[in-house]
Amino acid sequence: MSARATLRAFPALLRVGFSEAVAYRAEMLVWVLATTMPLVMLALWTAVARDAPIGNYGQAQFVAYFLATFIVRQLSGCWVFWEMNFEIRNGTLAMRLLRPIHPLWAYTAESIAAIPMRLVVSLPAAAIAWFVVGRASANRDPVLWVAWLASIAGAWLLTLLVNFLVGCAAFFVESSLKLMDAWLVFFFVLSGYLVPVDLFPPRFRAVIDWLPFRFQLGLSVEIMTGAHDRAAALALLERQWGWVVLALVGTMWIWRRGLERFAAYGG
Repeated sequence: MSARATLRAFPALLRVGFSEAVAYRAEMLVWVLATTMPLVMLALWTAVARDAPIGNYGQAQFVAYFLATFIVRQLSGCWVFWEMNFEIRNGTLAMRLLRPIHPLWAYTAESIAAIPMRLVVSLPAAAIAWFVVGRASANRDPVLWVAWLASIAGAWLLTLLVNFLVGCAAFFVESSLKLMDAWLVFFFVLSGYLVPVDLFPPRFRAVIDWLPFRFQLGLSVEIMTGAHDRAAALALLERQWGWVVLALVGTMWIWRRGLERFAAYGG
């Protein structure tokens, strides 16, 4: 299907995806509850910082940081690899291949359509808490808020493409779920999800700065809480979108190779 036809069909895909998200709202609630670890870390780190600040973080800074982490996680999260892994293993991907819409576009629409349900469940409480206790540490530069929007788009795209890469690995292995488990271990530690990145030792931080995990979440949180000026935010955005491009190229390559294997085995 041409790009123009895909764009015309995309709103319909979003409506279908949103209907599915509403139909499976209990599952969506479970997903939201599974991403509340930042709130647990908020309680832990504020308790640790009760007597003295840790690095640049006192109790107020930890509250702002982990509330922002929770919000960004809801906006950038994606779990499409589960469905891809299931459909490839069971052969039901063949049904998607018969449709006029590219399967990756369909998966993308389903992922976007799930975001409003997550926001309805999670953002009101987080936004109220942020307004009451976290806004003192918030970024106040309108240009940086534009950068934050770009970082959220980049974080979501990078997470989606990582899901595509892991999902496509199911073309070659019995199940790619363990690959995502391994990725998430590094993500939890190195993205700023459990520990602010700038609390790591400088040498280790220098390595983290070039890995993709921080750009899935930490960068957006840092911009949201005013950790960077305009120049630093722009430089980090360039790295983030560089990773997006690399992940996109990797996704296209592994998808084509995977489809060849899928067709060869009668998928």
